[in-house]
Amino acid sequence: MRVDAHHHVWDLSVRDQDWITGPALAPLRRDFGVADLEPLARAAGVERTVLVQTVTVPEETPELLALAAEHELIGAVVGWTDLTSPGVTDELDRLRALPGGRYLRGVRHQVQGEPDPRWLLRDDVLEGLAAVAAAGLVYDLVVLDHQLPACREAAAAVPGLTFVLDHLGKPPVASGRLEPWASSVRDLAALPNTVCKLSGLVTEADRDTWSAAELRPYADTVLDAFGPDRLMFGSDWPVCTLAAPYGRVVDVTTELVAELDAHERARVLGGTAARVYRL
Repeated sequence: MRVDAHHHVWDLSVRDQDWITGPALAPLRRDFGVADLEPLARAAGVERTVLVQTVTVPEETPELLALAAEHELIGAVVGWTDLTSPGVTDELDRLRALPGGRYLRGVRHQVQGEPDPRWLLRDDVLEGLAAVAAAGLVYDLVVLDHQLPACREAAAAVPGLTFVLDHLGKPPVASGRLEPWASSVRDLAALPNTVCKLSGLVTEADRDTWSAAELRPYADTVLDAFGPDRLMFGSDWPVCTLAAPYGRVVDVTTELVAELDAHERARVLGGTAARVYRL
């Protein structure tokens, strides 16, 4: 089964996406729905997807869960809840009791926007992460590369929780630099409770001139660090459309893992996501 482990949807008439600002992101300032993605996924051979939150408001996650209940394409939801709240366990229980609540498989917070690079290591956050683990969910890490050391410390502090690194930790692809990102990624991958999404590379590169060759050193780094059993494809649609259409993102990812054997490719392109998100 081919799985897209990372995509979004939004309806600007329901809620603004206040992160979509400036001319570079202007093409994203419109609605993107499951109905827009379904034909693209079908054409690419994608059978299931993981729908991921975009804004840190409590109203969004119930909406995503309802979409999962409505659309067969969506196999899991990564939602948001306030990890710092003393009621986080009760809130996770409430979400799972909602229509579509059975699709809640993970939680995410926009750590990349936190000014404190060690936000993940706050006592209240670590308590929240422990609650996520106790609920049998995973935790998606959306961080910048300088926040990766804190990710490693958090994963070591909560060994019962699976941490999923989104977008490879946003390496500096456009600059061509590998360090210190590569060393930080390897340090994180040394912990067995960590997984990585092979996603988001095209928008970290020069969006007008990128090539598979430019992406390969970063893909090879996470392949070597995590291995196919802990690496999964994600499109990051519709954000990826700033640099490439959906089908091209699928194709270039397939190209980047072409040297793996058939079983290893199958894990990166679907098997790992199916296991981690219990599809």
